[in-house]
Amino acid sequence: MQTPDGLPAEIDLTRPSAARVYDYFLGGAHNFEIDRQLAEQIASMTPNLAATMRSGREFLRRAVRVLLDAGIDQFLDIGSGIPTVGNVHEVAQAANPDARIVYVDIDPVAVAHSHELLAGNERATAVLADLREPKLILDHARSSGLIDFDRPLGILLAGVVHFVPDADRPADILATLRAAAAPGSYLVISHSTFEDQPQEMLDAQRLSARTATEITLRSRAEITGFFGDWTILEPGVVHMPLWRPESPSDVDEHPERFGAFGGVARHDRALG
Repeated sequence: MQTPDGLPAEIDLTRPSAARVYDYFLGGAHNFEIDRQLAEQIASMTPNLAATMRSGREFLRRAVRVLLDAGIDQFLDIGSGIPTVGNVHEVAQAANPDARIVYVDIDPVAVAHSHELLAGNERATAVLADLREPKLILDHARSSGLIDFDRPLGILLAGVVHFVPDADRPADILATLRAAAAPGSYLVISHSTFEDQPQEMLDAQRLSARTATEITLRSRAEITGFFGDWTILEPGVVHMPLWRPESPSDVDEHPERFGAFGGVARHDRALG
């Protein structure tokens, strides 16, 4: 069954969705009034939040370009949301038309809209899955026919691991994903933090509890630990605007105000 809007009938449109709130802040069109109301409430407390969301998307785009330059042509984007504004498949396929992308999200609305947006693109798809079930995600990626785990790939976790509470053992989840990747693969993570943040930003983060995906803020050391023993690329795990900016003008005087760290690591083959 579907609604008149073409969405699955079981989707609860009376509760805001983190993916749709994110889409709204990015200037996308795939959100509803309930999402916009929460977004405006958050924005009233943290006026620079839309800029924060855009900073996260810019970090992801820069990271994808670095992976493309390293020869990566397949991407597993977990927690992708609605791939509308500055999405991975557009960035990747503009540089390499043969690049393949599997988007993964927990929100059925995000996945439904993703299928609509990707119609006719045989090298990109979206699947409904929960980051807390990494083995299922890996199975979906294999069965899509787009990801070959015997070859290097890019695993993208942009703004999603902070939705996994400590009780769900995020470090173990990341270890499962890393173990499935061939040497030469890359891992991209951006993650919200409490470090260097004003109280109003922390208060706004607490509003995430009104969505189905509450945010857990973590330290730089905790986020760095998610890369395991992979080799972290320069400049390390840093505030997102500081990760390989394309020009000095891309970094303002207070890069910490965006409230998240970002980093990229490579799976180097073990010696011996």
